Amino acid sequence: DATIKLAQAIRIPVIASGGLSSNHDIEALCAAEEEGVMGVIAGRSIYAGDLDLTAAQEYADALTLKFAKKNI
Repeated sequence: DATIKLAQAIRIPVIASGGLSSNHDIEALCAAEEEGVMGVIAGRSIYAGDLDLTAAQEYADALTLKFAKKNI
């Protein structure tokens, strides 16, 4: 929520850092793209094995397409 509020308050792209641990988090960040959230740093969740990088990227790509089509 704080990341989205920051993105709404400024006019430059925001990269979320930390707190990413599930597809739910990925979905929330993809949905916030219109608000200015343009990416995420996902270090610990990948290194700890909580998040599979390939699967997470595929999921984010699919969501980005879904949200893009919704806004056309």
